[in-house]
Amino acid sequence: MKILLGISGSSSVSLGLKLLQNLENKCEAYCILTQGAKLSFSAETKQNLEKICKENFKNTHFLADSDLSAGVASGSFGIEKTIIAPCSISTLAKIHTGLADTLLTRCAAVALKEKKKMILGIREMPFSTLNLEQMTKLSQMGVIIAPPVIASYSKAKNLEEMENFIVGKWLDLLEISHNLYQRWK
Repeated sequence: MKILLGISGSSSVSLGLKLLQNLENKCEAYCILTQGAKLSFSAETKQNLEKICKENFKNTHFLADSDLSAGVASGSFGIEKTIIAPCSISTLAKIHTGLADTLLTRCAAVALKEKKKMILGIREMPFSTLNLEQMTKLSQMGVIIAPPVIASYSKAKNLEEMENFIVGKWLDLLEISHNLYQRWK
């Protein structure tokens, strides 16, 4: 199975990396890191996102967001599922309006036209009325809106366990097996 992960420029880029750790050896993984993701990651961790990815992800195909000619930009390439996590409000707005000026937004446009599974982990709070309208419209088109929200039943005791719950929920939506969190009994 070919899965595309887009990591866009909002807070909590580390959630996208944790998701990628859980995808890398369970599917054919493709990843697009936006410039905003690189800047956010650097601001939050004082680390270089591209360097971390090159050192830790040997089985993932990383693609430049500026390369609109990459194979994943075509429906015939065969990406089965697309997840953007975290998904910035800017990326949400571009997807909603059909603006495909980057590889990531082009891939989202392809997922929409091909009616492929697409999940958006919108990372923002609170949501404006405009954001909610955009999410509603995309949801009506089949996009799954899955912000990184924790649940008390997971009994998370620390930040890592909270992150595991969120990533586990995204993996559930991608139909990837895992044992990252305690399920409802």
